[in-house]
Amino acid sequence: MSSGFDPEAVIDAMAPMLGLTIDPAHLPGIVQNLRAAEAAMRRMAAAPLDDMAEPAPVFRPEALK
Repeated sequence: MSSGFDPEAVIDAMAPMLGLTIDPAHLPGIVQNLRAAEAAMRRMAAAPLDDMAEPAPVFRPEALK
């Protein structure tokens, strides 16, 4: 199933807007990273979230230990 996400189109659109010149040798890595970011976003967006859920006011990494 295709997500419709086109990392090459994102690069083509965003690089000039950000003033970036991208070496063609780096494109495969950039595409791979954008695909990984898109996959992570899809997993997070698919997670169920209660309507009353609120973000934590402060992230405390020590609480994870």
